[in-house]
Amino acid sequence: MLLMASYYFYMCWKAEYIILILISTLVDYFAALQMSKAATQSKRKVYLVVSLFVNIGLLFGFKYFNFFNDSIRTVFDHFNIFYNVPAFKVLLPVGISFYTFQTLSYTIDVYRKKREPEKHLGIFALYVAFFPQLVAGPIERSTRLLPQLVKRYNFDYDRVTDGLKLMLWGFFKKIVIADRVAVIVNQVYNNPQEASGLPLLIGTYLFAFQIYCDFSGYSDIAIGSAKVFGIDLMQNFRRPYFAKSIREFWQRWHISLSTWFRDYLYKSMGGNQTTRWRWYYNIMIVFLISGLWHGANWTFLIWSGLHGSYYLFSYWTRNVRPQLTKLFKLDQVPIIQKTLQVLFIFHIVLFGWIFFRANNFSDAVFIITHLFAGIGEVIVRIKEIGFSPGIFNFGFNLPKHEMLIGLIAISILGIQHLIQRKQSTRIWLSNKPVWYRWAIYYILLFFVLVFGYSEPSEFIYFQF
Repeated sequence: MLLMASYYFYMCWKAEYIILILISTLVDYFAALQMSKAATQSKRKVYLVVSLFVNIGLLFGFKYFNFFNDSIRTVFDHFNIFYNVPAFKVLLPVGISFYTFQTLSYTIDVYRKKREPEKHLGIFALYVAFFPQLVAGPIERSTRLLPQLVKRYNFDYDRVTDGLKLMLWGFFKKIVIADRVAVIVNQVYNNPQEASGLPLLIGTYLFAFQIYCDFSGYSDIAIGSAKVFGIDLMQNFRRPYFAKSIREFWQRWHISLSTWFRDYLYKSMGGNQTTRWRWYYNIMIVFLISGLWHGANWTFLIWSGLHGSYYLFSYWTRNVRPQLTKLFKLDQVPIIQKTLQVLFIFHIVLFGWIFFRANNFSDAVFIITHLFAGIGEVIVRIKEIGFSPGIFNFGFNLPKHEMLIGLIAISILGIQHLIQRKQSTRIWLSNKPVWYRWAIYYILLFFVLVFGYSEPSEFIYFQF
Protein backbone atom coordinates (compact mmCIF):
# COMPACT_ATOMS: atom_id res chain seq x y z
CA MET A 1 0.00 0.00 0.00
CA LEU A 2 2.85 2.41 0.83
CA LEU A 3 4.50 1.64 -2.52
CA MET A 4 1.33 2.38 -4.46
CA ALA A 5 0.77 5.53 -2.40
CA SER A 6 4.36 6.64 -3.15
CA TYR A 7 3.95 6.09 -6.90
CA TYR A 8 0.61 7.90 -6.87
CA PHE A 9 2.17 10.78 -4.91
CA TYR A 10 4.92 11.21 -7.51
CA MET A 11 2.61 10.77 -10.52
CA CYS A 12 0.38 13.62 -9.27
CA TRP A 13 3.17 15.95 -10.41
CA LYS A 14 3.97 14.45 -13.84
CA ALA A 15 2.78 10.90 -14.40
CA GLU A 16 5.17 9.86 -17.19
CA TYR A 17 8.28 10.59 -15.09
CA ILE A 18 7.46 7.61 -12.89
CA ILE A 19 9.24 5.67 -15.67
CA LEU A 20 12.56 7.17 -14.54
CA ILE A 21 12.07 5.90 -10.98
CA LEU A 22 11.09 2.47 -12.31
CA ILE A 23 14.23 2.33 -14.50
CA SER A 24 16.49 3.22 -11.55
CA THR A 25 14.70 0.74 -9.33
CA LEU A 26 14.88 -2.21 -11.74
CA VAL A 27 18.48 -1.57 -12.83
CA ASP A 28 19.78 -1.31 -9.26
CA TYR A 29 17.67 -4.21 -8.01
CA PHE A 30 19.05 -6.63 -10.62
CA ALA A 31 22.56 -5.16 -10.53
CA ALA A 32 22.75 -5.83 -6.78
CA LEU A 33 21.49 -9.40 -7.21
CA GLN A 34 24.09 -10.07 -9.89
CA MET A 35 26.82 -8.61 -7.67
CA SER A 36 26.02 -11.15 -4.97
CA LYS A 37 26.34 -13.97 -7.52
CA ALA A 38 29.56 -12.70 -9.11
CA ALA A 39 32.59 -14.86 -8.39
CA THR A 40 35.21 -12.14 -8.65
CA GLN A 41 35.55 -8.49 -7.62
CA SER A 42 36.04 -7.43 -11.23
CA LYS A 43 32.66 -8.90 -12.18
CA ARG A 44 31.04 -7.17 -9.21
CA LYS A 45 32.55 -3.92 -10.43
CA VAL A 46 30.94 -4.41 -13.86
CA TYR A 47 27.46 -4.38 -12.34
CA LEU A 48 28.34 -1.39 -10.17
CA VAL A 49 29.46 0.48 -13.30
CA VAL A 50 26.15 -0.40 -14.99
CA SER A 51 24.27 1.06 -12.02
CA LEU A 52 26.41 4.21 -11.99
CA PHE A 53 26.13 4.65 -15.76
CA VAL A 54 22.34 4.35 -15.86
CA ASN A 55 21.60 6.51 -12.82
CA ILE A 56 24.17 9.22 -13.44
CA GLY A 57 23.31 9.10 -17.15
CA LEU A 58 19.65 9.86 -16.44
CA LEU A 59 20.64 12.58 -13.99
CA PHE A 60 23.07 14.12 -16.47
CA GLY A 61 20.63 13.97 -19.38
CA PHE A 62 17.74 15.64 -17.60
CA LYS A 63 19.62 18.02 -15.32
CA TYR A 64 23.06 18.85 -16.73
CA PHE A 65 23.05 18.31 -20.49
CA ASN A 66 21.76 21.79 -21.32
CA PHE A 67 24.21 23.43 -18.89
CA PHE A 68 27.27 21.78 -20.44
CA ASN A 69 25.84 22.12 -23.94
CA ASP A 70 25.35 25.88 -23.49
CA SER A 71 28.81 26.25 -21.95
CA ILE A 72 30.42 24.47 -24.93
CA ARG A 73 28.39 26.62 -27.36
CA THR A 74 29.63 29.79 -25.61
CA VAL A 75 33.27 28.68 -25.96
CA PHE A 76 32.80 27.70 -29.62
CA ASP A 77 31.04 30.98 -30.41
CA HIS A 78 33.95 32.87 -28.87
CA PHE A 79 36.29 31.26 -31.43
CA ASN A 80 33.70 31.54 -34.24
CA ILE A 81 33.39 27.76 -34.49
CA PHE A 82 30.07 26.37 -35.73
CA TYR A 83 28.21 24.42 -33.02
CA ASN A 84 24.63 23.35 -33.59
CA VAL A 85 23.79 20.73 -30.94
CA PRO A 86 20.20 21.59 -29.89
CA ALA A 87 19.07 21.99 -26.29
CA PHE A 88 17.23 19.15 -24.59
CA LYS A 89 13.82 20.74 -24.06
CA VAL A 90 12.33 18.77 -21.20
CA LEU A 91 11.05 19.53 -17.70
CA LEU A 92 13.45 18.65 -14.88
CA PRO A 93 12.04 15.65 -12.96
CA VAL A 94 11.29 16.76 -9.42
CA GLY A 95 13.53 15.19 -6.79
CA ILE A 96 15.72 13.33 -9.31
CA SER A 97 18.94 14.21 -7.46
CA PHE A 98 17.53 12.85 -4.20
CA TYR A 99 16.23 9.47 -5.28
CA THR A 100 19.22 8.94 -7.62
CA PHE A 101 21.66 9.36 -4.73
CA GLN A 102 19.51 7.17 -2.49
CA THR A 103 19.42 4.25 -4.89
CA LEU A 104 23.12 4.67 -5.74
CA SER A 105 24.02 4.36 -2.06
CA TYR A 106 22.33 0.93 -2.09
CA THR A 107 24.33 -0.49 -4.99
CA ILE A 108 27.58 0.93 -3.59
CA ASP A 109 26.82 -0.60 -0.17
CA VAL A 110 26.15 -3.99 -1.81
CA TYR A 111 29.37 -3.67 -3.83
CA ARG A 112 31.31 -2.90 -0.64
CA LYS A 113 29.61 -5.88 1.03
CA LYS A 114 28.09 -3.67 3.72
CA ARG A 115 24.74 -5.36 3.13
CA GLU A 116 23.19 -8.24 1.27
CA PRO A 117 21.01 -7.40 -1.75
CA GLU A 118 17.29 -7.00 -1.04
CA LYS A 119 15.52 -9.92 -2.73
CA HIS A 120 11.96 -8.55 -2.37
CA LEU A 121 11.43 -6.24 -5.35
CA GLY A 122 8.48 -4.47 -3.73
CA ILE A 123 10.42 -3.66 -0.55
CA PHE A 124 13.36 -2.33 -2.55
CA ALA A 125 11.01 -0.27 -4.77
CA LEU A 126 9.52 1.26 -1.62
CA TYR A 127 13.02 2.12 -0.39
CA VAL A 128 13.62 4.10 -3.59
CA ALA A 129 10.20 5.78 -3.72
CA PHE A 130 9.07 6.15 -0.07
CA PHE A 131 6.91 9.24 -0.50
CA PRO A 132 7.68 11.36 2.61
CA GLN A 133 11.32 11.81 1.56
CA LEU A 134 11.11 10.98 -2.15
CA VAL A 135 11.40 14.47 -3.61
CA ALA A 136 13.54 16.38 -1.08
CA GLY A 137 15.12 13.91 1.33
CA PRO A 138 16.53 13.16 3.79
CA ILE A 139 18.67 10.90 1.58
CA GLU A 140 18.48 7.63 3.48
CA ARG A 141 20.97 4.77 3.45
CA SER A 142 19.86 1.26 2.59
CA THR A 143 21.50 -0.09 5.73
CA ARG A 144 19.22 2.13 7.82
CA LEU A 145 15.90 2.35 5.94
CA LEU A 146 15.50 -1.05 4.28
CA PRO A 147 15.44 -3.04 7.56
CA GLN A 148 12.64 -0.78 8.83
CA LEU A 149 10.47 -1.51 5.78
CA VAL A 150 10.19 -5.23 6.56
CA LYS A 151 9.04 -4.77 10.17
CA ARG A 152 5.47 -4.80 11.38
CA TYR A 153 4.30 -1.68 13.23
CA ASN A 154 1.34 -1.53 15.57
CA PHE A 155 -0.44 1.70 16.38
CA ASP A 156 1.41 3.67 19.04
CA TYR A 157 -0.25 6.84 20.31
CA ASP A 158 2.94 8.54 21.49
CA ARG A 159 4.79 7.78 18.26
CA VAL A 160 1.95 9.04 16.06
CA THR A 161 1.44 12.24 18.05
CA ASP A 162 5.20 12.89 18.09
CA GLY A 163 5.13 12.64 14.30
CA LEU A 164 2.17 15.01 14.02
CA LYS A 165 3.81 17.56 16.33
CA LEU A 166 6.97 17.50 14.22
CA MET A 167 4.86 17.99 11.09
CA LEU A 168 3.14 20.98 12.70
CA TRP A 169 6.52 22.55 13.48
CA GLY A 170 7.57 21.93 9.88
CA PHE A 171 4.44 23.63 8.56
CA PHE A 172 5.13 26.60 10.84
CA LYS A 173 8.66 26.98 9.46
CA LYS A 174 7.54 26.59 5.86
CA ILE A 175 4.23 28.50 5.71
CA VAL A 176 4.66 31.16 8.39
CA ILE A 177 8.37 31.96 7.98
CA ALA A 178 9.78 30.73 4.65
CA ASP A 179 6.81 31.56 2.40
CA ARG A 180 6.22 34.92 4.04
CA VAL A 181 9.81 36.18 3.82
CA ALA A 182 10.04 34.71 0.28
CA VAL A 183 7.80 37.58 -0.88
CA ILE A 184 10.47 40.06 0.20
CA VAL A 185 13.39 37.96 -1.05
CA ASN A 186 11.80 37.54 -4.47
CA GLN A 187 11.18 41.29 -4.76
CA VAL A 188 14.88 41.89 -4.19
CA TYR A 189 16.55 39.03 -6.05
CA ASN A 190 14.28 38.92 -9.09
CA ASN A 191 14.89 42.64 -9.76
CA PRO A 192 18.09 43.56 -7.90
CA GLN A 193 18.80 46.59 -10.13
CA GLU A 194 15.63 48.22 -8.82
CA ALA A 195 16.80 47.93 -5.21
CA SER A 196 19.80 49.27 -3.39
CA GLY A 197 21.22 49.40 0.11
CA LEU A 198 18.84 48.38 2.88
CA PRO A 199 16.36 46.38 0.74
CA LEU A 200 19.24 44.30 -0.66
CA LEU A 201 20.67 43.81 2.83
CA ILE A 202 17.32 42.82 4.34
CA GLY A 203 16.52 40.52 1.43
CA THR A 204 19.87 38.76 1.82
CA TYR A 205 19.45 38.24 5.57
CA LEU A 206 15.89 37.01 5.09
CA PHE A 207 16.96 34.53 2.40
CA ALA A 208 19.18 32.82 4.98
CA PHE A 209 16.06 32.20 7.06
CA GLN A 210 13.92 31.39 4.03
CA ILE A 211 16.13 28.62 2.72
CA TYR A 212 16.70 27.17 6.19
CA CYS A 213 13.01 27.19 7.17
CA ASP A 214 11.91 26.02 3.72
CA PHE A 215 14.23 23.03 3.59
CA SER A 216 14.35 22.09 7.27
CA GLY A 217 10.57 22.59 7.37
CA TYR A 218 10.19 20.02 4.60
CA SER A 219 12.56 17.67 6.43
CA ASP A 220 10.48 17.99 9.61
CA ILE A 221 7.28 17.21 7.69
CA ALA A 222 8.94 14.23 5.99
CA ILE A 223 10.45 12.87 9.22
CA GLY A 224 7.18 13.46 11.09
CA SER A 225 4.97 11.77 8.50
CA ALA A 226 7.35 8.80 8.32
CA LYS A 227 7.25 8.55 12.11
CA VAL A 228 3.46 8.24 11.94
CA PHE A 229 4.07 5.04 9.92
CA GLY A 230 6.65 3.86 12.46
CA ILE A 231 9.69 4.64 10.32
CA ASP A 232 12.57 6.75 11.63
CA LEU A 233 14.31 8.95 9.05
CA MET A 234 17.68 10.52 9.80
CA GLN A 235 18.00 14.03 11.18
CA ASN A 236 18.79 16.46 8.36
CA PHE A 237 19.42 19.73 10.26
CA ARG A 238 20.82 20.56 13.67
CA ARG A 239 20.72 24.35 14.26
CA PRO A 240 23.27 25.10 11.48
CA TYR A 241 23.38 28.85 12.11
CA PHE A 242 24.79 28.16 15.59
CA ALA A 243 27.91 26.55 14.08
CA LYS A 244 31.25 27.93 15.31
CA SER A 245 33.27 26.74 12.28
CA ILE A 246 32.59 26.04 8.62
CA ARG A 247 33.27 22.35 9.22
CA GLU A 248 30.69 22.35 11.99
CA PHE A 249 28.21 24.12 9.71
CA TRP A 250 28.38 21.24 7.23
CA GLN A 251 27.97 18.78 10.09
CA ARG A 252 24.68 20.55 10.88
CA TRP A 253 23.34 21.55 7.41
CA HIS A 254 21.72 19.01 5.04
CA ILE A 255 23.36 16.23 7.01
CA SER A 256 22.09 13.43 4.77
CA LEU A 257 23.80 14.96 1.70
CA SER A 258 27.06 16.03 3.35
CA THR A 259 27.51 12.56 4.90
CA TRP A 260 26.63 10.96 1.54
CA PHE A 261 29.44 12.86 -0.16
CA ARG A 262 31.77 11.99 2.73
CA ASP A 263 31.04 8.25 2.62
CA TYR A 264 30.64 7.64 -1.11
CA LEU A 265 32.88 10.24 -2.79
CA TYR A 266 35.37 11.80 -0.38
CA LYS A 267 36.55 8.52 1.15
CA SER A 268 36.65 6.85 -2.29
CA MET A 269 39.06 9.57 -3.43
CA GLY A 270 41.35 8.86 -0.48
CA GLY A 271 39.87 11.30 2.02
CA ASN A 272 42.56 12.70 4.28
CA GLN A 273 44.63 9.50 4.12
CA THR A 274 46.81 10.90 1.37
CA THR A 275 49.31 13.68 0.65
CA ARG A 276 48.55 17.23 1.78
CA TRP A 277 47.97 18.60 -1.74
CA ARG A 278 45.85 15.62 -2.72
CA TRP A 279 43.71 16.24 0.36
CA TYR A 280 43.22 19.88 -0.69
CA TYR A 281 42.17 18.62 -4.11
CA ASN A 282 39.71 16.11 -2.59
CA ILE A 283 38.09 18.81 -0.45
CA MET A 284 37.58 21.22 -3.36
CA ILE A 285 36.29 18.53 -5.73
CA VAL A 286 33.73 17.33 -3.21
CA PHE A 287 32.50 20.86 -2.57
CA LEU A 288 32.34 21.70 -6.29
CA ILE A 289 30.41 18.53 -7.09
CA SER A 290 28.03 19.29 -4.22
CA GLY A 291 27.45 22.69 -5.80
CA LEU A 292 26.75 21.07 -9.16
CA TRP A 293 24.36 18.67 -7.39
CA HIS A 294 22.31 21.67 -6.30
CA GLY A 295 21.87 23.04 -9.79
CA ALA A 296 23.27 23.39 -13.30
CA ASN A 297 24.39 26.99 -12.94
CA TRP A 298 27.74 28.70 -12.46
CA THR A 299 26.38 30.48 -9.38
CA PHE A 300 26.11 27.15 -7.56
CA LEU A 301 29.69 26.29 -8.45
CA ILE A 302 30.86 29.67 -7.11
CA TRP A 303 28.82 29.11 -3.92
CA SER A 304 30.32 25.67 -3.34
CA GLY A 305 33.81 26.90 -4.29
CA LEU A 306 33.49 29.58 -1.62
CA HIS A 307 32.63 26.97 1.00
CA GLY A 308 35.56 24.82 -0.10
CA SER A 309 37.83 27.86 0.26
CA TYR A 310 36.35 28.64 3.69
CA TYR A 311 37.05 25.06 4.75
CA LEU A 312 40.69 25.10 3.62
CA PHE A 313 41.32 28.59 5.03
CA SER A 314 39.98 27.39 8.38
CA TYR A 315 42.48 24.52 8.26
CA TRP A 316 45.39 26.78 7.28
CA THR A 317 44.67 29.19 10.15
CA ARG A 318 44.02 26.53 12.80
CA ASN A 319 47.20 27.45 14.71
CA VAL A 320 46.83 31.22 14.35
CA ARG A 321 43.27 31.56 15.63
CA PRO A 322 43.96 30.32 19.20
CA GLN A 323 46.81 32.82 19.47
CA LEU A 324 44.53 35.67 18.39
CA THR A 325 41.98 34.52 20.93
CA LYS A 326 44.56 34.75 23.70
CA LEU A 327 45.89 38.06 22.38
CA PHE A 328 42.47 39.70 22.68
CA LYS A 329 41.76 37.73 25.91
CA LEU A 330 38.58 36.27 24.44
CA ASP A 331 39.35 32.91 26.04
CA GLN A 332 38.67 34.57 29.40
CA VAL A 333 35.06 35.32 28.34
CA PRO A 334 33.86 32.12 26.59
CA ILE A 335 30.35 33.44 25.87
CA ILE A 336 31.75 36.39 23.89
CA GLN A 337 34.21 34.12 22.08
CA LYS A 338 31.46 31.68 21.04
CA THR A 339 29.13 34.50 20.02
CA LEU A 340 31.76 36.08 17.80
CA GLN A 341 32.54 32.70 16.23
CA VAL A 342 28.85 32.05 15.49
CA LEU A 343 28.36 35.54 14.04
CA PHE A 344 31.44 35.23 11.83
CA ILE A 345 30.45 31.84 10.43
CA PHE A 346 26.86 32.99 9.90
CA HIS A 347 28.00 36.00 7.89
CA ILE A 348 30.44 34.16 5.62
CA VAL A 349 27.67 31.62 4.99
CA LEU A 350 25.33 34.56 4.34
CA PHE A 351 27.77 35.94 1.75
CA GLY A 352 27.70 32.58 -0.03
CA TRP A 353 23.91 32.56 -0.06
CA ILE A 354 24.00 35.61 -2.37
CA PHE A 355 25.44 33.47 -5.17
CA PHE A 356 23.14 30.58 -4.28
CA ARG A 357 20.00 32.72 -4.66
CA ALA A 358 21.03 35.14 -7.44
CA ASN A 359 19.60 34.32 -10.85
CA ASN A 360 23.00 34.80 -12.49
CA PHE A 361 26.54 35.94 -11.76
CA SER A 362 25.99 39.57 -12.81
CA ASP A 363 23.02 39.89 -10.41
CA ALA A 364 25.16 38.50 -7.58
CA VAL A 365 27.93 41.02 -8.29
CA PHE A 366 25.43 43.88 -8.40
CA ILE A 367 23.93 42.87 -5.05
CA ILE A 368 27.35 42.55 -3.39
CA THR A 369 28.52 45.95 -4.66
CA HIS A 370 25.29 47.75 -3.65
CA LEU A 371 24.55 46.18 -0.25
CA PHE A 372 25.50 49.29 1.72
CA ALA A 373 24.46 51.98 -0.72
CA GLY A 374 22.22 54.77 0.59
CA ILE A 375 22.59 53.95 4.29
CA GLY A 376 22.52 57.69 5.08
CA GLU A 377 19.08 57.96 3.45
CA VAL A 378 17.85 55.14 5.67
CA ILE A 379 18.95 56.98 8.81
CA VAL A 380 17.14 60.13 7.64
CA ARG A 381 13.99 58.09 6.93
CA ILE A 382 14.06 56.55 10.41
CA LYS A 383 14.27 60.01 11.95
CA GLU A 384 11.27 61.09 9.87
CA ILE A 385 8.86 58.21 10.60
CA GLY A 386 10.25 57.07 13.96
CA PHE A 387 10.33 53.47 15.15
CA SER A 388 7.03 51.89 14.06
CA PRO A 389 5.83 48.74 12.22
CA GLY A 390 6.09 50.68 8.97
CA ILE A 391 9.85 50.91 9.32
CA PHE A 392 10.16 47.18 8.72
CA ASN A 393 8.69 47.58 5.23
CA PHE A 394 11.16 50.26 4.14
CA GLY A 395 11.81 49.83 0.41
CA PHE A 396 9.22 47.06 -0.07
CA ASN A 397 5.72 47.00 -1.48
CA LEU A 398 4.13 45.14 1.44
CA PRO A 399 1.14 45.43 3.77
CA LYS A 400 1.94 47.39 6.92
CA HIS A 401 2.59 44.50 9.33
CA GLU A 402 3.81 41.87 6.84
CA MET A 403 7.50 41.91 7.76
CA LEU A 404 6.78 42.37 11.46
CA ILE A 405 4.84 39.07 11.49
CA GLY A 406 7.78 37.37 9.80
CA LEU A 407 10.22 38.75 12.36
CA ILE A 408 8.03 37.56 15.24
CA ALA A 409 7.91 34.08 13.71
CA ILE A 410 11.70 34.07 13.28
CA SER A 411 12.00 35.06 16.97
CA ILE A 412 9.90 32.01 17.92
CA LEU A 413 12.28 29.88 15.84
CA GLY A 414 15.24 31.43 17.69
CA ILE A 415 13.69 30.62 21.08
CA GLN A 416 13.17 27.01 20.02
CA HIS A 417 16.82 26.79 18.92
CA LEU A 418 18.01 28.17 22.25
CA ILE A 419 15.96 25.54 24.08
CA GLN A 420 17.55 22.83 21.90
CA ARG A 421 21.02 23.83 23.06
CA LYS A 422 20.57 21.77 26.24
CA GLN A 423 17.85 19.25 25.38
CA SER A 424 15.49 18.28 22.60
CA THR A 425 12.25 20.24 22.31
CA ARG A 426 10.31 16.98 22.72
CA ILE A 427 11.89 16.23 26.11
CA TRP A 428 11.56 19.87 27.18
CA LEU A 429 7.85 19.84 26.35
CA SER A 430 7.25 16.48 28.02
CA ASN A 431 8.40 17.98 31.33
CA LYS A 432 5.81 20.76 31.14
CA PRO A 433 2.21 20.61 32.43
CA VAL A 434 -0.50 19.49 30.00
CA TRP A 435 -2.03 22.98 29.75
CA TYR A 436 1.39 24.44 28.89
CA ARG A 437 2.05 21.91 26.13
CA TRP A 438 -1.36 22.28 24.53
CA ALA A 439 -1.13 26.07 24.70
CA ILE A 440 2.05 25.87 22.59
CA TYR A 441 0.40 23.47 20.11
CA TYR A 442 -2.58 25.77 19.67
CA ILE A 443 -0.39 28.86 19.33
CA LEU A 444 1.57 27.17 16.53
CA LEU A 445 -1.65 25.99 14.88
CA PHE A 446 -3.07 29.51 15.17
CA PHE A 447 0.02 30.97 13.48
CA VAL A 448 -0.16 28.40 10.65
CA LEU A 449 -3.88 28.97 10.00
CA VAL A 450 -4.04 32.73 10.52
CA PHE A 451 -0.58 34.04 9.60
CA GLY A 452 0.46 31.33 7.16
CA TYR A 453 1.13 32.65 3.66
CA SER A 454 -1.84 31.57 1.56
CA GLU A 455 -0.45 31.80 -1.99
CA PRO A 456 0.94 28.63 -3.63
CA SER A 457 4.66 28.25 -2.99
CA GLU A 458 6.92 25.31 -3.88
CA PHE A 459 9.73 24.01 -1.72
CA ILE A 460 13.08 25.42 -2.87
CA TYR A 461 14.81 22.04 -2.94
CA PHE A 462 12.21 20.52 -5.27
CA GLN A 463 14.22 22.06 -8.11
CA PHE A 464 17.24 19.95 -7.14
